[in-house]
Amino acid sequence: MRPTAVESCFEIAFWFLDRALNDGEYLQPPKLQRLMYLAQAYYGVVQNGAKLMPATFIAADDGPQEPTIFRAFARGRPMVDLKPVDEVAHHLLDSVWRQFGAYSVDKLNDLVKKHPPYADAMAVSPLAEISLGAMIEFYGERNAAKARGKDAAAPSAEKMMRPKVLRNAVGKPVSVKGWLPKRVP
Repeated sequence: MRPTAVESCFEIAFWFLDRALNDGEYLQPPKLQRLMYLAQAYYGVVQNGAKLMPATFIAADDGPQEPTIFRAFARGRPMVDLKPVDEVAHHLLDSVWRQFGAYSVDKLNDLVKKHPPYADAMAVSPLAEISLGAMIEFYGERNAAKARGKDAAAPSAEKMMRPKVLRNAVGKPVSVKGWLPKRVP
C-alpha cells in the first residue's frame, strides 16, 4: 500500500481552516467535513488510487464524515503538532477550495449526498464506511462524464484541478501543465 500524502487528517483539516480564515470566512464543521471528503476523493483520482490522508469516511445522516476529526473538533480547535503539506497535496487542496469553498453548507451537503459513493453507503446502513474505491470510481473522469446530465453530477478531476500559475521572466502570470515526452519505440 502506498503512503498517504500527509501523516494525519489534521494537516488537511487545519489547511482548510487556515485557508478559510485567510479568506475572511468561518468554516463550519459540516463544510469542513465535506471539503475533506472531496479532497480525499479527487486526490485518489489524480494520484491513481493513493490516499491524501489516513482517513475513513462514513455515511452519517448529514453527509460524509471523518469520525476522528468530528470528535477531535467537538470542543473547538485542538492543539496538534502539524507537518507541512507537500506541493502536490497543496495544489489539490487549493483546487478543491476554489471549486467548492464558496458553496454554502446546505448546497455542499445536498450535492455530496446525491453522489453515489455516499448514497450507496447510506443505503447499506447509516454510519457505513464509504470506500475509497467507490469515491475514485465516481469522481474519476469517465464516471463524472456519465453523470453530467444528472443531479448527481460532479466536476471531473481535470476540470476541478486548477492549472498551476507561475511567473515568466518578466513577472507575468502564466498557466502551466505537466508535460511528459512521447515514448520512442
